[in-house]
Amino acid sequence: MFKWVLLISSLTLFFSCSRKDSEEEYSLFRFNLAAPLTSLDPAFASDQPNSWAVSQLYNGLVQLDDRLQIVPAIAKNWDISPDGLTYTFHLRTDVSFQKDACFEKEERRVIAGDFVFSFERLLDPSTAARGFWVFDNLVADEKPFKAINDSTLVISLRVPFSPFLQRLAMPYCSVVPHEAVAEYGKDFRSHPVGTGPFRFHKWIEGNILILHKQDGYFEKDDDGNTLPYIDVVNVRFVQNKSTEFLQFMNRELDFVSDIDASLKDQVLTRDGQLREEYKERFVLLKGPYLNVEYLTVLMDFGAPVMAQNPLVFPEVRKAINYSINREEMLLFMRNNRGTPGTAGMVPPSLYTDPLGQDFGYTYDPAMASELLEEAGFPGGVGLPAITLHTTAEYTGLATYLKDKLEDIGLALSIEVVDPRVLRELRVNKETAFFRGSWIADYSDPESYLQIFYGQNGAPPNYSRYSNPIYDSLYVMAVAETDPVERNLIYRSLDSIMMADAPVVPLYYDEVYRFTRKGIRGLEPDAMNMLKLKYVRMEESASAQAQ
Repeated sequence: MFKWVLLISSLTLFFSCSRKDSEEEYSLFRFNLAAPLTSLDPAFASDQPNSWAVSQLYNGLVQLDDRLQIVPAIAKNWDISPDGLTYTFHLRTDVSFQKDACFEKEERRVIAGDFVFSFERLLDPSTAARGFWVFDNLVADEKPFKAINDSTLVISLRVPFSPFLQRLAMPYCSVVPHEAVAEYGKDFRSHPVGTGPFRFHKWIEGNILILHKQDGYFEKDDDGNTLPYIDVVNVRFVQNKSTEFLQFMNRELDFVSDIDASLKDQVLTRDGQLREEYKERFVLLKGPYLNVEYLTVLMDFGAPVMAQNPLVFPEVRKAINYSINREEMLLFMRNNRGTPGTAGMVPPSLYTDPLGQDFGYTYDPAMASELLEEAGFPGGVGLPAITLHTTAEYTGLATYLKDKLEDIGLALSIEVVDPRVLRELRVNKETAFFRGSWIADYSDPESYLQIFYGQNGAPPNYSRYSNPIYDSLYVMAVAETDPVERNLIYRSLDSIMMADAPVVPLYYDEVYRFTRKGIRGLEPDAMNMLKLKYVRMEESASAQAQ
């Protein structure tokens, strides 16, 4: 029986992972997605599982480098008109879609018309694309996408929008062939045809996804070597994060993103380092993550829930900000994972100038008490309790905040609700104080500052913050083409908003990645994207995987 199991396992690996003569010649990279993968169509790459998978299969006009700067992908270069309304992209002529039965010819080159089709499809209501907002109310009303010839694409905007290139780097904006969409219809979600470093082989939903190296992929590394380096990608779908990490410890996975809260004290030291007993077994890689965790105040004081609410007083909102020892909170509640949220709403790593932060709140309980006294409530006397709505995942953090607020005389009541209920409460203005988080959609401070633009509804402006000065500067910022000047305006926006204190930033998150020894090229970036085309496996790691 044992021999039969070995034989079946070997045959499965051989036929699902390669077509070469010998199993030993193959590098097999294995990881897990704890959340469901719902589509391999770029138009629906709205969450981490979908965007991670799509990024291996497709390319767009541009992409981000390790420093989150825009660099070429299928577009080799581009021009932007002085008024910021016209973007002209000059495409590579050596990029092909992966071979598929939907094409009449064996090789199908990518042309500018393919991007016109892909972008129009993204905006087409019949597609119901999650990524429609990338172009919605931004591109020109009439023929915003034009193919001048096979290698020249022109995009016209209705208003200047300086972060436009950052939006184009999102997986939503990947190029797809019209033949595949027509051939497979709704099944295109499970029959992807792209240009990426890997090609689709098999997807058994909820079980396994297998990708193969794309021979002749157009990108090369700095030494002229063709990407990618690994031959096969094997993705599992185990939803339990503890089980996932156990499989990693048992060498069944090569990489794990993040760690279950129940295991953090076992694997990490109090200050967030890998415990000594694990250093010989695997590697911890960590870096900044463009995710901000914060508390939000409803700034629509006419809403019924704000009647007699202490949060209508700006001094109370500021006092809450000053009452929190964010360094201590991170150390004791998160094993020092993250950076204290003392520098405003935008993660400091997104600002391009070296200026120090002149806004935000540090731990200053004396100032908090002084502010309460200024508001007419010394020691919090006379103020009713404040209710904080949060989810079960953040109960421990909420309890810590409750203790800190009580230290300055503020009573906090914690109500734990289902995430779906919390979303409804926020949308319907039925909660005055609630937990929030924001992961940047693209690598520009505007992705955060849009949250407080008064003309935006909920989402993203769940606080209903509205300040005429802020709004006018916001419009100026997104139209500014000089990056230095735009950065200064961004900082002013952050400063103005923080002075009104519609939010309580808690911390700027970090990416944690665990890899087996011998794995290279998985250093985290601040967008927490997965770029498997750069992954190398030393011979020892590849042999262990097989």
